[in-house]
Amino acid sequence: MATIKRFEDLEIWQEAIRLSKIIIEIAKTSDLKSDFKLNSQIKSSAGSVVDNIAEGFERDGNLEFRQFLSIAKGSSGETRSQCYRLFDSEYITEEKLSELTKDYKQLNQKIGNFINYLNKNDFKGNKFKST
Repeated sequence: MATIKRFEDLEIWQEAIRLSKIIIEIAKTSDLKSDFKLNSQIKSSAGSVVDNIAEGFERDGNLEFRQFLSIAKGSSGETRSQCYRLFDSEYITEEKLSELTKDYKQLNQKIGNFINYLNKNDFKGNKFKST
């Protein structure tokens, strides 16, 4: 695995931002724009996935990074659940629901795999390096 120097280089962050943009587009272009509570909830949970990956990475500690990745994984599941609500409210098609739930399941698996990788890694983070 290549050394990652910025959270923007993480594949999981890139995928999370791609999915967040899809959610934002749905929020802008569908009748969801008038459902203020669900609109806010799903944009918030989709953004939480992205932001928790970034925040955890920036903490420079393996333990904290894993904690924030766990939160991101939970927010990804929350967003996937809210996609069903979008479908039930007829804001998205069944095809879009299928696409989003598949993509969020894959993202969850990638985050989980990354957590497992970090669990096996002895590196504790830059802030624990002795100078």
